[in-house]
Amino acid sequence: MKVIICGAGRVGYGIAERLSQEGNDVSVIDTSASLISAITETLDVSGVVGHGAHPDVLAKAGADQAEMIIAVTLHDEINMVACQVAHSLFKVPTKIARIRSQSYLAPEYSDLFSRDDMPIDVAISPEIEVGKMVLRRISFPGATDVVRFADDRIVMLAIECMEDCPVVNTPLQQLTELFPDLMATVTGVYRDGKLFVPRSGDELQTGDLAYVVCDATHVRRTLSLFGHEEQEAARIVIAGGGNIGLFVAKAIEEFQPRTRIKIIESDRERAVLIADELRNSVVLHGSALDQKLLQQADIQDADLVVTLTNNDQINILGGVMAKALGCKHNLVLLNDPSYQDLIRSMEIDAHINPRAVTISSILQHVRKGRIRRVYAVQRGAAEVIEAEALETSPLVGRPFRDLHLPEGIRIGAILRDGKVVRPDGDVRIKAKDRVVLFATVEAVRHVQQLFRVSIQYF
Repeated sequence: MKVIICGAGRVGYGIAERLSQEGNDVSVIDTSASLISAITETLDVSGVVGHGAHPDVLAKAGADQAEMIIAVTLHDEINMVACQVAHSLFKVPTKIARIRSQSYLAPEYSDLFSRDDMPIDVAISPEIEVGKMVLRRISFPGATDVVRFADDRIVMLAIECMEDCPVVNTPLQQLTELFPDLMATVTGVYRDGKLFVPRSGDELQTGDLAYVVCDATHVRRTLSLFGHEEQEAARIVIAGGGNIGLFVAKAIEEFQPRTRIKIIESDRERAVLIADELRNSVVLHGSALDQKLLQQADIQDADLVVTLTNNDQINILGGVMAKALGCKHNLVLLNDPSYQDLIRSMEIDAHINPRAVTISSILQHVRKGRIRRVYAVQRGAAEVIEAEALETSPLVGRPFRDLHLPEGIRIGAILRDGKVVRPDGDVRIKAKDRVVLFATVEAVRHVQQLFRVSIQYF
């Protein structure tokens, strides 16, 4: 597939890396010659230095042959115009744009992105996507990662196996026998820097990060089984009142009105603005690294501090300082992935990488076959995928024990007629089933084939 990516920053690089690894013909456009030089030297992609919305630049990148354009520059307007030009002049079929300004995404302007107006097929808002991720983490404090699939009926949890974890050193097959009514399946394990798909006879070890797919109504029980009984935060301090911080605070006010929120914002104008938009949250003006201000925010009594500023150093230090002053848990936003290894030796409980969240949102629209949702884990080493089974799929009609799935794939759960089904040897996938599975990066191409529309379907 021929794909044009406008923007060679962190998100653009990440998408180019994934797509080029899978054998796609990728061209990257950016005004920065140094960024284009760096991406073409390290990845198997072609680069064009220029403005992504200019017709001659798009033509040079091969827009007349492109099946998709992904515009992820730092400027909404460039992303929007690039999609418009790609549509009007080059008839590019699929157009994806990163849109950061919430004004463009307001419900009253929902018709803006349509083929008759601004022909953008998918508008991705990083702030909203990251905000939703923060809210999921807050809802399930025992998990280091939480993603919903299949109309929110199925959940993927990343759970750390601590020293007191009751399920370590127990074969996974035996767990199924011990808890036959628990709709949960361990689909992936990250151990000693390596990610793998476990077999039924494998055992979890202390220090493992287990990727568990379960029925949404069984999340609390699953976390408890792994020894995580953490209570949902009742007092939260948010450092950073930008788009993400405001989105999170508004959502908590609406859906968890008993939760007490305090926001620290360094910009006075912004602090006044968000104070006017929020009903019950307390907004404090100052630095998240100001110890006196943290104490004024009653950080010593807080259950959770969430650091969401645009500065990774402030997010890390603010989270560490808050715990040192008595806050029970912290969750930090990290834009630079190089910090992820560093924070393992620090008092950081959990972190969110907005780049990974945005890339996952885009990948689900790039994947071929009936792929409904994609979430990348461990810097793209694997993906959790939701796909719809068609009548022509080789998975349909055969019992699980006879499927012989390609190596690196493990099915976690099935949504059928509104009910969650846990896969076992006797279960057969039916047409229109929504299947949630875990696949290593090497196995993703097999997943696309398993759920691709066959010519016989027509």
